[in-house]
Amino acid sequence: MVDRLDDVDKRILYHLVRDARNTSAPMVAEEAHVSAGTIRNRINQLEADGVIRGYHAHVDYERAEGRLTNLVVGTAEVHERERLAKQVADVPGVVNVRQLMCGTGNIHVTAVGEDARELSRVTRSVAEMGVEIEDEHLLQHEEHRPYHAFGPEGRRGRQSIADFMSLSGGAEGVEVSVASGAKVDGTTLSEANERGYVDSEVLVVSVERDEKILTPRGDTEIRADDLVTLFARGDLPEETITAFGGD
Repeated sequence: MVDRLDDVDKRILYHLVRDARNTSAPMVAEEAHVSAGTIRNRINQLEADGVIRGYHAHVDYERAEGRLTNLVVGTAEVHERERLAKQVADVPGVVNVRQLMCGTGNIHVTAVGEDARELSRVTRSVAEMGVEIEDEHLLQHEEHRPYHAFGPEGRRGRQSIADFMSLSGGAEGVEVSVASGAKVDGTTLSEANERGYVDSEVLVVSVERDEKILTPRGDTEIRADDLVTLFARGDLPEETITAFGGD
């Protein structure tokens, strides 16, 4: 573990996570007010220290011949977790394995397959290794963002509405940044529903605050600068988006 990163290191990590392919040493050097050679040396050191563990393409497998992506949540004995995670990573079709510091559901496996039969084969293989399968979900959409505290002015740039997601069956999802003074600012989700700010057909999927993801409940208070993910079976009502401060 590296005890301390300076501003140059943080800026390097921010830009590499944001877009490693199109980030050059001179680009970061100009922003960090150092030489390009310094940036290259810092990258080499971050790699040697294990802070940068690799560079990966973010692949949309659905666009790659319509392949399916499945998230398998499983549980392994704590003393076996690391060994099993490494074995699971070698199963054909597995593209990612996460270890969680918890008792139940402490291994998350992302697998890709041409069809449901192939995904089932991966799940069976994981179970046969000794991982108790808790749940499975077909992944619809995934977003990656750099850590905002490492970026310019320590903030992640965002618009009021950061991203629309077109889902199957005409459904729609959207991330909305809550504006100060918006109708929902300072209200609980229950109050927002009662006052008609959130349409009855709209589901609040998550609330992101201070880099933490909150599970929405009736007593969850919505605050300015929260990033709220909304989901609707059809088009999201304009009135609901406006209540969060969106344009």
